[in-house]
Amino acid sequence: MILLASGFFAMGGYGAFIWSAYGAALLAIGGLVLVSLAQHRKARRALAARGLERRR
Repeated sequence: MILLASGFFAMGGYGAFIWSAYGAALLAIGGLVLVSLAQHRKARRALAARGLERRR
């Protein structure tokens, strides 16, 4: 079982490249999510300051 898992993570010798690419993509997407949430909060505060907030 351990041998199968190590073979999977090694990916035929390209594991370091593949997993670092996955990590970079995950980091980029996570950063975009955080920036988007921050901008959303900023826009909501700006609208609330003008009295234009959405009522539910």
